[in-house]
Amino acid sequence: MPPKVDPTEIKYVVLRATGGEVPGGSALAPKIGPLGLSPKKVGDDIAKATADWKGLRLTVRLVIQNRQATVEVLPSASSLVIKALKEPPRDKKKEKNSELIGNS
Repeated sequence: MPPKVDPTEIKYVVLRATGGEVPGGSALAPKIGPLGLSPKKVGDDIAKATADWKGLRLTVRLVIQNRQATVEVLPSASSLVIKALKEPPRDKKKEKNSELIGNS
């Protein structure tokens, strides 16, 4: 029988995700599956939390307590700069090696 889980215990899971998109189940399942969470549900939560960072790669921290995951977005410096320049979201499938449009 597995050991009793402490409901006050807090676990952190850090991963990289593209803003506004659901991360692949293959990236989420090995990390959160053993904690008793559904990768599909957590992926939808990540997509909602990162909606205003659409198209940018972000670091996301999941705070898991009592089988409930809350999403914290940890943007990198480059993500903050691109967002401050109000760059349009980049479609990764169509545009390769895009140049920034800001003041140079």
